[in-house]
Amino acid sequence: MKLCYFNDFRLGVIKGDSVVDITDAVKEIPHLHNRDLIIGLIDRWESWKAKVEKAAADGKGVPLKDVRLRPPVPKPGNIVCMAVNYMEDGTLKEKPSINAFHKAATAVIGDGDTMVLPDVPATIFEGEAELALVIGKRSTRVPQADAMKHIFGYTCFIDGSARGLPPPNNVFFQVKSRDTFAPIGPWIVTADEIADPQNLGVTLTNNGTVMQKFNTNDMAHAIPRCIEWASSTHTLEPGDILATGTNHRGLNAFMDGDRIELTIEKVGTLHVSVKDEHKRTWERTTRSQHKDKGGEGPHTPQTGGKYAPK
Repeated sequence: MKLCYFNDFRLGVIKGDSVVDITDAVKEIPHLHNRDLIIGLIDRWESWKAKVEKAAADGKGVPLKDVRLRPPVPKPGNIVCMAVNYMEDGTLKEKPSINAFHKAATAVIGDGDTMVLPDVPATIFEGEAELALVIGKRSTRVPQADAMKHIFGYTCFIDGSARGLPPPNNVFFQVKSRDTFAPIGPWIVTADEIADPQNLGVTLTNNGTVMQKFNTNDMAHAIPRCIEWASSTHTLEPGDILATGTNHRGLNAFMDGDRIELTIEKVGTLHVSVKDEHKRTWERTTRSQHKDKGGEGPHTPQTGGKYAPK
C-alpha cells in the first residue's frame, strides 16, 4: 500500500494514477492536526489496516496530477541520518565505522516543493539520494534479528547539505538542518510491498542528467544493523525517519533553477526544485569526476555568484 498526504494535508491511499481520501475513515485516531494523523495510524496500524483497505477500495479516487502531494510524514519526531554508510562502488578499502547525525524535523518538505539555498558562505550545496525507513513501532535496543519487524515502510529522502561553513569542524547542525533541507516522499510504501529493501536501485538526476546511480546492496552497514545501532543510542518512535546514507561519488552542486528527481526502485520518484536568489554557480560535475580530473578537495570550487572567490 502507498500512503500519502495531499492538498490540505488530507491522508490518502495511492491507487494507480489516483489517490483516494481516507482521512474521514481514520479520523477517530487521536490527533491534534491532520498532519499528525499519519503517526497515530502507523502506531495503530494492525488494528486500523483493514479499515484503511476498505476505505481505499470503496472510495472514489482523484487523479494524482490534479493534487498537490505533501510530505508523507510532515512532523517526524526524529530524523536519523546514517553517515558514510556506503562502500562507494568498492573504492573504500575498509568498512567505515558506523555513524549518524540528527536532522531537524522542520527541514522537511515534500514532492514538488523547493529547496531554498540560504545566504551562508558554503563551499557547495549538495543533496544526497537516500532510501529512508519509516519506523513502525517503539524501538529500543532492537537486535538485528528483529529489526525488520520495526519498519512500517519506505520513502525517498534527500539529505541537503551546506558544506564547509565556518568555523572548521562546526559541522552537522548548521550544515544539515537548514529549512527545506530534508525533502521526503512522494509517499510511504508499506514494508510488505518490498521483499528486499537491501537490493533497490537508486537514481538521482539533476535537470535530466543522471548524477547518482547506485544500489542499496552497497551499504557498509545493512538496514538491520542501522536500526540496531540507532535504537541502542535512543528510542525510535512510530513515524520516525531513519535515512540509510548515500554513495558520495555522484554528489553534485545544487544550483538555482535545478530540477531534481530521486527515483528508488519499488518506492517511487521524488521531485524537488532548487532556488538560490544569490545565483551561486559551480561546475556541473560530480565528486568522482572532480577527483578523476585531479581536482583539490572533495568537490568542485564555486565559480560565480555571492561568496565566490575573488
